[in-house]
Amino acid sequence: MKILILNGPNLNLLGQREPEIYGSLTMEDFLETLKNDFPAHEILFYQSNIEGEIINRLQVNDFEALILNAGAFTHYSYAIADCLKNIGKPKIEVHISNIYKREDFRQKSVTAAYTDGILSGFGLEGYRLAILSLNK
Repeated sequence: MKILILNGPNLNLLGQREPEIYGSLTMEDFLETLKNDFPAHEILFYQSNIEGEIINRLQVNDFEALILNAGAFTHYSYAIADCLKNIGKPKIEVHISNIYKREDFRQKSVTAAYTDGILSGFGLEGYRLAILSLNK
């Protein structure tokens, strides 16, 4: 299965940004672990801080399943939500932190209604759990 992991704004700073919340491992290092742990899958990765670039990447449609961590766009990007509506493939929303233990505005996801499931609060392991859920 070809899986696209798509990360949104500020997630390029994993390993540096708020390590008490997001940990000290970079996404690049974690991706290598995922690729080694799931050799039967082709894992693609894309990250952008720009909403339109995320939408453009989703519309490339070169994947069979999506793991999305839209970062702050989760909470207000109706444009990304509309794009997700049109993707008829398995979609899992991932949040590294537990969004329900954070600020009020982070506790609402406008994208979640257009995904098949949400993982929140498991750190980077949420991405691994998402891949496992796609293997069912």
